[in-house]
Amino acid sequence: MTNLTSPNARRVQEVLDGLGLKQRVQEMEQTTRSAEDAARAVGCEVGQIAKSLVFKGSASQQAILVITSGANRVNEAALAQLIGEPARKADADFVRAKTGYAIGGVPPVGHPHPLAVFIDEDLLPYSCIWAAAGSPTAVFHLTPQELQRITGGRVICVK
Repeated sequence: MTNLTSPNARRVQEVLDGLGLKQRVQEMEQTTRSAEDAARAVGCEVGQIAKSLVFKGSASQQAILVITSGANRVNEAALAQLIGEPARKADADFVRAKTGYAIGGVPPVGHPHPLAVFIDEDLLPYSCIWAAAGSPTAVFHLTPQELQRITGGRVICVK
C-alpha cells in the first residue's frame, strides 16, 4: 500500500487492488478537480482525462455515471435517448449519496451501489487515460480497455 494521505484515495487504491489492477493512486500537490487542472498536474492532454460525471434520471431518480473525455461535454438530449428518460447533472448531495465521493474526486469505481455507466468513445484511442481517485488531488492512470473492464460501462458517443 502506498502512503496516501486521503482516506478516500486509500479506499480507491483498495478497490483497484481488489480488481487486480497494478496501478497506484497518485496524490498531487496541485488540484486535479477539473479536467484542465488534472491534465496540467499529470502532464497529459485534456482529452486523456476521464471525467466522472453523475447525472440523475428525472423519472427514475437513478444515478447515471458518464465517464467522458476531459475535452468533451455530454449532450444531455442524446443521453436521454439512450436511457429512455431526461437526465440532468446531479447536485453535490446526490453525487455524494450515490457515489460516496464529492464532485471533483468521483472515481469510476468503488461506489456503494451499482451505477449505470457509460464511457465516451473519444477515450478509446488513447493508450493511457487518467481518472479521479476519490479526492480533488488524487488520480490514477489506466487504459481505456481497463476502464471498460472494471466498470462494465457501455461505450457511447457523448457529444
